[in-house]
Amino acid sequence: MHRSENRGSWEFQPEDILIEDSGEFPSYLAQADLNGQKKNPSAGCVEDVPGPSYRNEDVMSESWRQHRKHVFVLSDAGKPIYSRYGNEEALSSTIGVMMALVSFVQAGDNTIQSIFSDERAVVFLQKGPLVFVSVSATRQSEQQLRSELLHVYHQIVSMLTQASINRIFEHRKNYDLRRLLFGSEKILDSLLDVMDSDPSFMLSAVQCLSLPSSSRDVLSHILQKAITPNLVFSFLIANNRLVSIIQEKTVLEDARLKPSDLHLLFNLIRASAFQAGEIWTPICLPLFNHDCYFYAYVAYLDPPECTVCLVLLSTDKDAFYAVAECKRKIEEAFTSQNALQCVANTQRSCFDDIGVANLRHFLYKPSNMLDHHRQLPQFICPEMDVTYRTQDERIRLLDLYRNMHNRIHSTSRPLKLIYHSAERETLLAWVTSKFEMYACFTPLVTKKSAINELTKLLRWIKKEEDCLFGTLERFHTLHLTPPLANTL
Repeated sequence: MHRSENRGSWEFQPEDILIEDSGEFPSYLAQADLNGQKKNPSAGCVEDVPGPSYRNEDVMSESWRQHRKHVFVLSDAGKPIYSRYGNEEALSSTIGVMMALVSFVQAGDNTIQSIFSDERAVVFLQKGPLVFVSVSATRQSEQQLRSELLHVYHQIVSMLTQASINRIFEHRKNYDLRRLLFGSEKILDSLLDVMDSDPSFMLSAVQCLSLPSSSRDVLSHILQKAITPNLVFSFLIANNRLVSIIQEKTVLEDARLKPSDLHLLFNLIRASAFQAGEIWTPICLPLFNHDCYFYAYVAYLDPPECTVCLVLLSTDKDAFYAVAECKRKIEEAFTSQNALQCVANTQRSCFDDIGVANLRHFLYKPSNMLDHHRQLPQFICPEMDVTYRTQDERIRLLDLYRNMHNRIHSTSRPLKLIYHSAERETLLAWVTSKFEMYACFTPLVTKKSAINELTKLLRWIKKEEDCLFGTLERFHTLHLTPPLANTL
């Protein structure tokens, strides 16, 4: 976000309206081809391509200092574990200073939270024996940066489990966790890249592929019929958007899948460079059960395009062949019914006929999703306007959304509406008991006009609701092994 766009006066209006002018990881691989680079379909409304590796970047260079956000992971004994940019060993003195700050505050029976300067925010998060630090030149709030650090922690837990991490450091406080995470740096790199460019994390929701409800029902029905003992979840994903999700009936509601777990799962798939074959890998879903593994079967159904991905989660580590047989049945049914054709025919420009004047882009998350779509928070988001086709421009727009999201959800002064008029665009954030919306218009659009146009958009969303959102269906397999059997 350019500072010049944030100049101007702030005025609080009635009704809270704000107007602004201005262990077992890495993966087990089964017949996987890892030689080529996987094609990178777009995720959500921003092209979701993992950035380059900066593992060997010179930490003394000016380019290293100019990155908009650094993330560091270290143990509470001061051992370096991960750095987004540069080699951890080369950063030992920097990490030593961070650990000294943590220890100094702890000595006073307190926990360091954040440090702010004119140009940087330094945010800390301590989770058990691990310390996470974000050094950011963005205008994200402390809470948003800490939320990102929490996702990094959960991604590490997804590879090792929380119980394993705690057990390791209980026995050896100086243990070098990089030994277990070796080779998985690209997964953390990918996560940090996508958090900058995907609103799913900000909204704590999942985006579904827009499909006619009848087509989605056909796909879900096929997934429901292809089951095996200990199969718990079946996911169909296209262009990194959820098409359908099927859950075992006896899974407790208290242990239901959360959007954050789906984000971690999607990121694991995105960061795994394979085009054909199958992956069989343990994965922990931290918000579902942070101490146990599922075993994920991952395969693309449309090579070489690799846009449609099937993910099957089992609780049985020896169930590869049984789960692979489920995949074979699903493929046969999809082929015989030509079921994937509807996915291939889905155009990302399906929002073009909305008929809302001057609208460039929007995010919409219904607040009543939990009641109508079986407890799976979702949002919709069209492809970005041509104005935001470069990665820098896309991230700039999402930075504006993040800034508005932080203000509208302020704990000290929550708001219902923010109208932001800037040189390049006009934005409006609107939150009611029924929805949460962030919209971007061309410049010079008035507040009254923006609200009128969004009212048209809301009518269109209501009309197309069955196509825009998916449901969580269920199946029954009768037999479950740990980690779920002991909790049912």
